[in-house]
Amino acid sequence: MPQPERKLIERIQRLTSRRAPGFIIRGIGDDCAILRVATGHHLLITTDLSIEGVHFRRKWHPAESVGHRCLARGLSDIAAMGGEPLACFLSLGLPASLNQAWVEGFVRGFERLAQRFRVALAGGDTSAALRITADIVVAGQIPAGQAVLRSGARPGDRIYVTGELGASAAALKRLFTGQRVKPATAPSHFYPEPRLAVGHWLRKRKMATSMIDLSDGLSVDLRHICDESRVAASIRARAIPVARNATLDLALHGGEDYELLFTARPRAVVPARIAGVKVTEIGGIHARKDYPAAIRLLDENGKARTLEPQGWEHFRERIR
Repeated sequence: MPQPERKLIERIQRLTSRRAPGFIIRGIGDDCAILRVATGHHLLITTDLSIEGVHFRRKWHPAESVGHRCLARGLSDIAAMGGEPLACFLSLGLPASLNQAWVEGFVRGFERLAQRFRVALAGGDTSAALRITADIVVAGQIPAGQAVLRSGARPGDRIYVTGELGASAAALKRLFTGQRVKPATAPSHFYPEPRLAVGHWLRKRKMATSMIDLSDGLSVDLRHICDESRVAASIRARAIPVARNATLDLALHGGEDYELLFTARPRAVVPARIAGVKVTEIGGIHARKDYPAAIRLLDENGKARTLEPQGWEHFRERIR
């Protein structure tokens, strides 16, 4: 079983201890953390839940993977705004039957990713729970007025995605069929990579007009862009970068890719690779009044059909 709360907090603090960055005035140890935001910057705050049986299963996902994925979800949100992560806050709900080794594995996976992106654990909470529940809050910063929003797409803009899509969903599909999937053979599922460098590059050059991270599936997340920007979109099936061992359907609807979906002006020269990550143009933005559907998918023959959002939606499906 997990250690008593005070000892557990002290253990987590030791496992994640290192000199606090200058923007953390006070971290773990008081009722609140105190953060300093750089002059001329705005504060970014995002939060995500990871719940056993919904976002992961212990028999499928090693504890290190669960910790990594927990933090990666929050860092990906910061990336989608073009921001810089500052600190994170982790609250854990743990069953009494859970062994301490699992907790330490979770913290190791969490801390490895935090160290890579220089994100300090500045606080959190612990509690008893019927199932493992991890709530991550990530604080970041961005120059005032420069956040890349979902609402900036305009007719004529081109649509791009980073990396390849569908690999995480393909691994999950195999797990559901009873196959054993080793993390080394499916890193995009077990250890997704937040695209912070890409988001920062796009924001710094003012190239992205809108952006979102692909957590719920291309069909769902592109619909968010369309709704917030009040536009329509068309994408080409043959242009979508489908990962090896995945299918077009998984690339469109699978989710948990944690790549970036963004739009750019038609004359923008978007590189084929940004920060070492492949970038692919997949379609364009249109005026909604001129389009019969929010999103249209063009097949290889140019025939169009309505693309309905079919990715992840909480309260509609029981287990992810």
